[in-house]
Amino acid sequence: MKFLDLARVHIRSGSGGNGCVSFRREKFVEYGGPNGGDGGTGGDVWAEAVEGLNTLIDFRYQQHFFARNGQAGMGRGMTGKDGDDIVLRVPVGTEILDEDEETLIADLTEVGQRVLLAKGGNGGWGNLHFKSATNQAPRRANAGQPGVERTLWLRLKLIADVGLLGLPNAGKSTFLAATSNARPKVADYPFTTLVPNLGVVGVDGVEFVVADIPGLIAGASEGKGLGDVFLGHVERSAVLLHLVDGTSGDPGGDWRTIVEEIEAYGEGLADKPRLTVLNKIDTLDEEERAFLLDELKEAGAGEVLAMSGVSGEGVTEVLRALRAEIDDNRLRFRIADAEAEAAEAAEEAGTDAADGGQEAPKWQP
Repeated sequence: MKFLDLARVHIRSGSGGNGCVSFRREKFVEYGGPNGGDGGTGGDVWAEAVEGLNTLIDFRYQQHFFARNGQAGMGRGMTGKDGDDIVLRVPVGTEILDEDEETLIADLTEVGQRVLLAKGGNGGWGNLHFKSATNQAPRRANAGQPGVERTLWLRLKLIADVGLLGLPNAGKSTFLAATSNARPKVADYPFTTLVPNLGVVGVDGVEFVVADIPGLIAGASEGKGLGDVFLGHVERSAVLLHLVDGTSGDPGGDWRTIVEEIEAYGEGLADKPRLTVLNKIDTLDEEERAFLLDELKEAGAGEVLAMSGVSGEGVTEVLRALRAEIDDNRLRFRIADAEAEAAEAAEEAGTDAADGGQEAPKWQP
């Protein structure tokens, strides 16, 4: 599935149905009176965040969404049928912007969250609505209100707990592939990652989501390389994981490059908790590791961890450090569920052992 994080759509709510002018005409009914019904209400246009989507690619092939108009009123006091609503199903994390691409209309951050984008027009009143003691045979009806038509922008910002940052070939995709079931493209040349990737990472019985974005280079905020257009996908992260290539020859300069770019980007990204990790240490001896760690600390990186996404050395320590920065309400706990299932299985097995003389098997995590 192709990735698309920005799309423009044209929407229009349904117009209300016209009211009806009608009079009762029946044999032996001398004074039938008015019986024109009201028009139906036009359909609304909604946006709803749903599960199972992580791209806006559907809106590349369909950009126009029109709700149904309300049906006109009819005789015998019958009200017209309301127009059907239309729902734009978008991924969680989608922002809805006005036509100027700046005014935020809604930010859908939870599954099932809905927002009304365009309300349908009200149906017009039929002549039955205007009947009164002084006007017993009204011959007028209202027209239905027109629908609302507008152009909107949909901008997706992936919701992840950890955002990966680094220069091209810093080992971000390798780290994601080694710690999750995600299979991003991994190669020995820059810019192998062209679109963001998500992976679910587990450590110590909990799971959290990691987002890998294309690498930044010096001048990304000015549009160089792939620019900083993908930084929006780590804005919602609880913590940033900054990977520095230990084989680059200038880890301190690499670290400063990324920090300067996220500061130029703004949006509070530079203020987020950030964990700096020296990567690819499987190619370094102990003396080189110590020297590069000291160089990063002198550059201002503070406490720096070391790991290798290829060999797995230090990866668990990095995951635990990330887990410590994430609030419990964002984590998915698995320990309690596993222990409950194990206890239930052991109890059932114990009952069987009591009946059949077999020992209950022990649960293995």
